[in-house]
Amino acid sequence: MSDTKLLSLGGVIVATALPYYEDASAPAGLAVDYDKYAEHCRWLVDNGCRGVGPNGSLGEYSSLTDDERRRVARTAVEAVGKDGVVVVGVHGPGSHQAKQWAEIAAEDGAHGVLCLPPTMYRANRGEVIAHYEAVASAGLPVMVYNNPIDTKVDLTPDLLAEIAQIDGVVAVKEFSGDVRRVLEIKEKAPGIEVVAGADDVTLEALLMGATGWFAGFPNVFPAESALLYELATTGKLEEARALYEPLVAAFRWDSRTEFVQAIKLGMEQVGRYGGPCRPPRGPLTDEHRAGVTADMARAIEALARRQAA
Repeated sequence: MSDTKLLSLGGVIVATALPYYEDASAPAGLAVDYDKYAEHCRWLVDNGCRGVGPNGSLGEYSSLTDDERRRVARTAVEAVGKDGVVVVGVHGPGSHQAKQWAEIAAEDGAHGVLCLPPTMYRANRGEVIAHYEAVASAGLPVMVYNNPIDTKVDLTPDLLAEIAQIDGVVAVKEFSGDVRRVLEIKEKAPGIEVVAGADDVTLEALLMGATGWFAGFPNVFPAESALLYELATTGKLEEARALYEPLVAAFRWDSRTEFVQAIKLGMEQVGRYGGPCRPPRGPLTDEHRAGVTADMARAIEALARRQAA
């Protein structure tokens, strides 16, 4: 195994949205547009983000075939692997599936992996630790992903203290929404980085000592998000707040059920391609579409005023 402890998975790494085009022969009539995806990954890194995270929840990994899932990760590596980090989602129902995806990611040139606990089973403490031991054995740096809302498994600070002892586990994407955990994790598991996982508490988490942001809305605002991270981590609080406050209403959609559709709509509003989602995700309701549109409009207007000032 390589010395995985040497690589930081901090900075702004974007959980990338995945573009589709209509194709009757593809699952649900939607085929992955790999060329658009490569261009999007390149755009994110060119606009200041440190890297990309293919095959996360935002990337609709659970709606992909195995062949699609591998090709998406390869596309990201080919697009930005020489200039940015690629942290591939390797989530799976059990450790054998997650380990296999981690091994494939290593073969394909990824720099690290992001991994939930078992996705279809409420694992106990020992099972969670065994899950991450298996994934880490693939040899890539591992960012564990705490999302107790969806998995019903909470990687509490005391559990993370045990997980952090696994060689190769270097970071945690913290998505509980409780910013009090940042300091507690740093106290109990000082060997791993804390990465902000929910966009609408990003500034709070960074100010408490998080060293990364595994992010959704930088698909829409990459340059502004990279600047927010820089301001927050260099102690420029007033400037960071001034940038963050008009964005946070849009960022709250990252923590809602419809986050994928909302972020894709946000991309459309800034002139990027967002497009449809595969089932089980359907289109936004009229109410949600109006809410995203309004929140995004306020953010875009505030950024335009900032740029003009």
